Amino acid sequence: MTTGSEKPALPEGWLAVDALDIDAQGVARREDGKVVFIEGALPFETVSAEVRRRKNNWEQATLTAIHRESSQRVRPACPHFGLHDGACGGCKMQHLHPSAQVAIKQRVLEDNLWHLGKARAESVLRPIEGPAWGYRWRARFSVRHVHKKGAVLVGFHERKSRYVADIRECHVVPPHVSDLLMPLRALIASMDAIETCPQIELACGDEVTALVLRHLEPLSAGDLEKLRAFAAAHPGVQWWLQPKGPDTVRLLDEGGPQLAYALPEFGIHMPFRPTDFTQVNPHINRVLVGRALRLLDVQAGDRVIDWFCGLGNFTLPLATRAGEVLGIEGSEALVARSRENLARNREAGTRLAPTQFAARNLFEMTPQQLVADGKAQRWLVDPPREGAFALAKALADLHQDPSLRQGWVPPARIVYVSCNPATLARDAGLLVHQAGYRLSAAGVVNMFPHTAHVESIAVFDLA
Repeated sequence: MTTGSEKPALPEGWLAVDALDIDAQGVARREDGKVVFIEGALPFETVSAEVRRRKNNWEQATLTAIHRESSQRVRPACPHFGLHDGACGGCKMQHLHPSAQVAIKQRVLEDNLWHLGKARAESVLRPIEGPAWGYRWRARFSVRHVHKKGAVLVGFHERKSRYVADIRECHVVPPHVSDLLMPLRALIASMDAIETCPQIELACGDEVTALVLRHLEPLSAGDLEKLRAFAAAHPGVQWWLQPKGPDTVRLLDEGGPQLAYALPEFGIHMPFRPTDFTQVNPHINRVLVGRALRLLDVQAGDRVIDWFCGLGNFTLPLATRAGEVLGIEGSEALVARSRENLARNREAGTRLAPTQFAARNLFEMTPQQLVADGKAQRWLVDPPREGAFALAKALADLHQDPSLRQGWVPPARIVYVSCNPATLARDAGLLVHQAGYRLSAAGVVNMFPHTAHVESIAVFDLA
């Protein structure tokens, strides 16, 4: 007999799943309190699972049976998704409804902010969502000649494996790219360099599909002609060659449309190289840039600093709204490319405020350097996964020691775009508890549907 507050006992071996972790594993607890992470299980399901790894306080298991199914479980669109050996590891959440994926990511963001930064957002921003399929305009496909199968494989790695998955279609890349997978396998299989081309990097622009072939040895004349014939047979495909590191990338044949994307809301055109960092999901990026600028609430006379500015994805749109903009990045080469994009857009007739770019080591920022870069009413911060700790720490030091400021004043508002909720939470803790800011708002950006990757945006205002 049970009381109204007690849960009925489960049959022996069954587990009640009550959460999903950041790796998209179901989380259950045994009667003794031991946590079990179950690959393939979803919250509110009752399941059986096979334990694959045991530790003192936790176990890792794989789903073997579902006794009560979640209402949010859906049929995966891709035949290569699953828990079985050889399943593609490119996605982790295709079995969960997209809206539920967003809710899980919002919970991850809030939990990180509180547990790591001891900060709570005063308001939750509406999630930024977009197409759940065909969204991935950037990808890195591994290439392997598998002698046992007598075939060349082109795709993502298998789940938790160094082997390349035998995929014949992919639903997260654009349909025309999915249609290229089998022709690419046939192309590499026909080449002299069948053993020395380990990777094809994909970068889609608005008019061009760039394929970057990593080759460990010089390509023969015959192989180069095969690449050209492939491009001719697939309109819009553009081959780039990469003999060594990313800096060695070059276009196979000049001419044709330029690899670029547009931000139509701001009249900005952004050329890029296929190995440059640009957002994987252009649909979400357009919405994200617009949302970030609206949250910044830039006024006509404001000076704005765009930290970690990259090629100017936020800097150039900001220059259509602000009085003055400074974009700062860690690489002189990248800063030079940003200046080129600024000049191109001005030449195209886009009206842009006075805009400068500068190179700084943003992981070794000091209060003195922050003061030297000058006052700004607004900051846009868009760091890599490592976050912006040095920047936040310098801001905190200036707040704690006013004698360092020399007339400098902190920005009234900071909009922080993050690709890692843990480092955002760490930096938020500094800003809120040591730099004089309050966390006004935060929300998720579903840049990578069907993966466990959590992007987010947060707003900090001077307290």
